[in-house]
Amino acid sequence: MTTPVPPGPGVPAAGRSGAPIRVLIADDQDMVRTGFRFFLDAQPDITVVAEARDGEEALALARRERPDVCLLDIRMPKLDGLEATRLLAGPDVADPLRVVVVTTFDLDEYVYGALRGGACGFLLKDSGPTLLAEAVRAAAAGDSLVSPSVTVRLLRHITAAPAADSAPRPVSPAPAAPLREPLTERELDVVRLVALGRTNAEIAAELYVSLSTVKTHLSSVQLKLAARNRVEIAAWAWQNGHAQAGA
Repeated sequence: MTTPVPPGPGVPAAGRSGAPIRVLIADDQDMVRTGFRFFLDAQPDITVVAEARDGEEALALARRERPDVCLLDIRMPKLDGLEATRLLAGPDVADPLRVVVVTTFDLDEYVYGALRGGACGFLLKDSGPTLLAEAVRAAAAGDSLVSPSVTVRLLRHITAAPAADSAPRPVSPAPAAPLREPLTERELDVVRLVALGRTNAEIAAELYVSLSTVKTHLSSVQLKLAARNRVEIAAWAWQNGHAQAGA
């Protein structure tokens, strides 16, 4: 049985001063849930409010507790994580939640299914606890984080010439046509690092700028490229020869 922890009356939403990011963990393995909870609860700005051991339970708890971020495994009983993601964060959901898919299985169809279903992050379980916390913070802030190894392979596939029998790709890179408003040199610096799978914090450290400055640049880039997320920004970089430092 799960033990949801109610936020209590008067608790402000995540992002406000002093309010922790409220997280739901869904995984059919008790040890995984325990490990995630132990690490995340140790973070000063994150608290685990509910746990679920199957997809149906995750769906019910997420709708009831309205956590800031849902961490969903893929292979779960009763309802798999991809379908749960679609029902919680898909394009037809009126008030979508933020979902990060965390799985052992590094399979392309899972990556595409998660992104198509509305997930704002995709992590492998062996990515480590630090990246897990970064993914939670990114999702809560409206950003996204994909495991770097997955990002590179995903983008290579997206930007490769399609085979005759290839399946439709769920992520559409931004068009390669000339931009109405060109990117600035600093925006291109940010784009190159996004294409290499860097997080916002890593970009800020590498460019010696603040995290808020990185977010401002990314917002501007998204508008100029008409990109829906950082995966499409990175895809544009790969298509246009900006996927390497100094390109």
